[in-house]
Amino acid sequence: MAGAVAVGLWLVAGLIGLRRATARTAPLDDARWLALRDAVAAELGLRRTVGLRIGHSTVGTWGTFRPRIVLPPEALAWSDDCARAVLAHELAHVRRHDFAVLLASTVLCAVHWFNPLAWIVAGRLRDEGERACDDIVLDTGIGSHAYAAHLLDIARGSRGPVLAAAMAMARPSTLEGRITAMLNPAIDRRLPSLPVRVMALVLLLVAASAGAVRLVAQQAGPLPLQGAVFDSSGAVLPAVEIALVNEQGVKWTNPTDGEGRFEFTPVGAGKYVLEASIPGFRTLRQEIVLERASDWTKNITLQVGQLEETIQVTARRPRTPAAAPAASSGGPVRVGGNIKAPAKIFNVNPVYPASMQEAGLEGVVKLDVLIATDGNVASVRVVSAQVHPEFAKAASAAVRQWRFTPTLLNGVPVEVAMTASIFFSLSD
Repeated sequence: MAGAVAVGLWLVAGLIGLRRATARTAPLDDARWLALRDAVAAELGLRRTVGLRIGHSTVGTWGTFRPRIVLPPEALAWSDDCARAVLAHELAHVRRHDFAVLLASTVLCAVHWFNPLAWIVAGRLRDEGERACDDIVLDTGIGSHAYAAHLLDIARGSRGPVLAAAMAMARPSTLEGRITAMLNPAIDRRLPSLPVRVMALVLLLVAASAGAVRLVAQQAGPLPLQGAVFDSSGAVLPAVEIALVNEQGVKWTNPTDGEGRFEFTPVGAGKYVLEASIPGFRTLRQEIVLERASDWTKNITLQVGQLEETIQVTARRPRTPAAAPAASSGGPVRVGGNIKAPAKIFNVNPVYPASMQEAGLEGVVKLDVLIATDGNVASVRVVSAQVHPEFAKAASAAVRQWRFTPTLLNGVPVEVAMTASIFFSLSD
């Protein structure tokens, strides 16, 4: 906002400068200049009355509803050819409404002051406007070399700074490029045909409309945040506790209805944490960003929770501990997980390794167990970081023999993950 205000103040200062510059000039009532103005305006098909004023340091045009051309005092001594070239150029600006375009581009630069492309496009728009007016001057029959000479003479005679909001004829920064262009005979200076201009305008409007629609979509909100919660079989889950937490830590909760749907309204754009929890399923915690309209719809699938089994294996502590055997290599297979506890129908208790009992060692083995849809143990993985391999082998061998009833999710057998903790301890 500060940048936009600064550019806006710069534009206002330029307009105030133009008003003061106009106040220091006087109407030009020279008959020769008035006759040349009317003749050039008729040749360009311009029906608006453009005022002539004299007394400014440079040649320029400004004004939207009451355009005026300001001239330096020495303009009274210019030849008819030079005066005609100047009037053709400045009246071309009026016919093209370049001053209004200049103001509009400056306003856009104020809005997008941080984007260098906006300033580049605005500068190119001003430069191309000057060259378009040069082409109109050449189209009136004035020779390119004569026009270039007049332009150089006007630039040499200009005094003082060029006002930022004015359409100055001989702006030093663009003079070289303009003269090079007007002396190039290969350039096609004809205006595009009417169908081409209409098609260009239609394409511009389509592009602008698409950009506006995309911008509105990106800046959507506040909107209702809504969605549904399902299990892994695709069935809906009612009574799921849904929580929404914003960046300030404010939390809203809302359970799903009988159809598994939830809704928070209204929710503004930004970053949030979405949580979903229900007994028997893994709690979901997900960071979400609400920007586009489609972001306000969230469908959630909860995975079945993880089971836990704890086994205590006890043996008598030896009076004289022996040396522990060397560790052997071997790695368990990595497995995944799923839901609620099935019933164990066949159990095998781990056997305390004799070598560990003789060495007087104890330990805890934690296993990731995957129970298949038929109730058999599909895989076992040791997750304890510090456990003797003898304990791991004994625990894994027993767990692989366990059998369970199939776990059913909505009547369909599913795999289920279990965390088994096997405690090997010695008693006196």
